[in-house]
Amino acid sequence: MFSAVARAFRTPDLRNKLLFTLAIVALFRLGSTIPAPFVDYGKVQACLTQTQSTSGLYQLVNLFSGGALLQLSIFALGIMPYITASIIIQLLRVVIPRFETLHKEGQSGQAILTQYTRYLTIALGILQSTTLISVARSRALFGEQCQDQSVLTSSDPWAIALMVLTMTAGTGLIMWLGELITERGIGNGMSLLIFTSIAAKFPASLIAIGTAKSASAKPGSFDEFVGIVFGLLPVLAVGVAIVALVILVEQSQRRIPVQYAKRMVGRRTYGGQNTYIPIKVNMAGVVPVIFASSLLFLPALIAQFYKPDASGKVAGWVTWISNYLTKGDHPLYMILYFLLIVGFTYFYVAITFDPEEVSDNMKQYGGFIPGIRAGRPTTEYLEYVLSRITFPGSFYLGLIALVPLLAFSLLGVSQNFPFGGTTILIIVGVGLDTVKQINAQMQQRNYEGLLK
Repeated sequence: MFSAVARAFRTPDLRNKLLFTLAIVALFRLGSTIPAPFVDYGKVQACLTQTQSTSGLYQLVNLFSGGALLQLSIFALGIMPYITASIIIQLLRVVIPRFETLHKEGQSGQAILTQYTRYLTIALGILQSTTLISVARSRALFGEQCQDQSVLTSSDPWAIALMVLTMTAGTGLIMWLGELITERGIGNGMSLLIFTSIAAKFPASLIAIGTAKSASAKPGSFDEFVGIVFGLLPVLAVGVAIVALVILVEQSQRRIPVQYAKRMVGRRTYGGQNTYIPIKVNMAGVVPVIFASSLLFLPALIAQFYKPDASGKVAGWVTWISNYLTKGDHPLYMILYFLLIVGFTYFYVAITFDPEEVSDNMKQYGGFIPGIRAGRPTTEYLEYVLSRITFPGSFYLGLIALVPLLAFSLLGVSQNFPFGGTTILIIVGVGLDTVKQINAQMQQRNYEGLLK
């Protein structure tokens, strides 16, 4: 393994790309630790120590920001506004015919859609930064444990405007850094920044789990060390099993054979080759999990801003939401979470993969599936295969997403369980894609890949 990495760094142009990518990643992590203006860094760290775990309302955003959200840094929003903007633009293709036309125009149309995504990212950055600062100003960001002190040194309108401007500018800078990695580095820039943010929380999560398991032991003693080791063993075992399962499923695909008829153009023969249409078991990726998490966070977010009446009485619906839709360890929350993921998986796959479009393209270039007539029968066959393959894919995605919640309930570890849900899906997916790109570039230059 080490020799393979050494071979990669011995290739001059590949070495420059790797070093450039690492430099951008280091700059991104540095920005995640620099506090925004008018933020009391000491009080923020004290509140983080008191709460010990991320509030469920901001768990997803804090995950994608690498913990920068609750630190109120200049990169507090992370890559989340860009992800949300990309998903919205993709979904608008169904509603707005202009977007669908641009998508079919090729590279020029994609460039216009990318520009729309950038504009929407900045708009969402302004909205999300304003919301974050408002929540921090109301002392509700860190929950009930830290409501006695304000983490902001000033609440003047000009100070709030400067904080919003700083966090929005940070979002724009992150977007630019991601595009730089895509153009001049290795791998997909946005995906690598998400990978970096998530991986940065792994050591802290493991230390928190080990510390919680050995809380009864004397600090610095051998019993504490044994407690940490034996506390982490089941967590690491579950993690290895989940990673192996995710790699297996993410690499699995249903290959539909396609043949192209031979045709003569002048003296040359075109077509006649055999190929296939790869349909992955998990075609939706991590998007349904993001959708489901965001939708389940809305009731808790609305309930949080509801204030009790003069007598201190809380409305019944607020109490119900606080009991069942906040912590994530209740069976009702898990069932709703699972069903939403399954539903959003079917919805997203139906949007991103159009069997009729694939069938028309095959018919146009003289392609056909053996035993299936071109046209409408091909479309129906692709729809049949897609529905059959999406069913186990949606259940797999729902079960993987429930792993942190089940770990919290059964293993008794913290809510920041590092192995499961969006965490492993993104890390494994981005890791496999980046290794494939490095391997392809090494094979082009040395006739020997990264891994033999």
